[in-house]
Amino acid sequence: MPTMIDLFAGCGGMTQGFTEAGFTPVLAVEFNAHAAATYAANFGDDHTFYGDIATLNEADVPEVDLVIGGPPCQGFSNLGSKDINDPRNQLWREYVRIVRKARPKVFVIENVDRFMRSPEFALLLEEVKDEGLLQDYALSYGQLNAANYGVGQRRIRTIVIGSRIGKIELPNPTHAQNPDTLEATVKPWVTLRERIGDVPFQSPSTDLPERSEEVFGMMIPGPFTAEEIHLRRNPRAKSLARYKLVPPGGGRFDIAKKAPELLPRCWAEKPTGTTDVMGRLEWDKPSVTVRTEFFKPEKGRYLHPQWVEGEESQQVNRPITHREAARIQDFPDTFKWCGTKIEIARQIGNAVPVGLARAIAQHVKPYIEGDMAS
Repeated sequence: MPTMIDLFAGCGGMTQGFTEAGFTPVLAVEFNAHAAATYAANFGDDHTFYGDIATLNEADVPEVDLVIGGPPCQGFSNLGSKDINDPRNQLWREYVRIVRKARPKVFVIENVDRFMRSPEFALLLEEVKDEGLLQDYALSYGQLNAANYGVGQRRIRTIVIGSRIGKIELPNPTHAQNPDTLEATVKPWVTLRERIGDVPFQSPSTDLPERSEEVFGMMIPGPFTAEEIHLRRNPRAKSLARYKLVPPGGGRFDIAKKAPELLPRCWAEKPTGTTDVMGRLEWDKPSVTVRTEFFKPEKGRYLHPQWVEGEESQQVNRPITHREAARIQDFPDTFKWCGTKIEIARQIGNAVPVGLARAIAQHVKPYIEGDMAS
């Protein structure tokens, strides 16, 4: 099985997708203790490095077939320097250092949709030129929508594939919103009903169980099962009244029409703008992008899709739970979670959708194993 390193691993979304495709992780690096604990709970602590990547000794970096992950970008709007010595580019210097030491056949970077407009991306392009630190690698890059690869979520991310065994193009979509116009092998988008339709509407608790485990010398809450993170909130009466007015696909403007007295002043004074705020998801479509505060309807379109007008018994008037958000991110129910409620939400929202990672893994694996010519 091809070996891999996951840098800036988070809770392990990319590793989950790549292991499902037959890769073996031999090193993972993560700075956040709760995310590193989640990673270790699922993939083992024997290869999990918790700490600053700058303190990772090169002697502990093995040669591998693949390096995945990508450092967070440091302020797209004001990072104007393309100088590799700029201290704000430290994480990218470390990324390049590990890639050079591990000498993978392929590396894969996942980052935000605007990554290709960032100075960090310009820096990467410089390093693959002649005499650059990554001159042996040819790059392919572009924006991929996770929904086009079997994920029940519209989430656009930049993917970069670097290869020293010949250029590897990005994978072709396997799913589409309107597949009838495409090849017969392309399937319809996966819907929310397919992803979370079997999760119980009622969530039994508002809090995680009282359980902690020593990880990396610290006591960290968890590990918790999928069922244990199926957590509800206790909304105020006014919030619940708002939820009841929002149909699938609707949002705060439905509240403005039906009961303007329920609008907070900030919404009442802003009659235009985003329609996702206090929005309700739709069963027969993919989710919007799951972010780190999916448990707050005021932050986006995160109300549960179940709703029948005039029939409260057929309405689920709450935001999606941690378990449902993890399902939308394609995590299996066997995945374990460590941390507080907020930390777990951050891990879920910051993760690479497992299905997208798996699709990329299945695409690059034949090249790495020599089964395809680049």
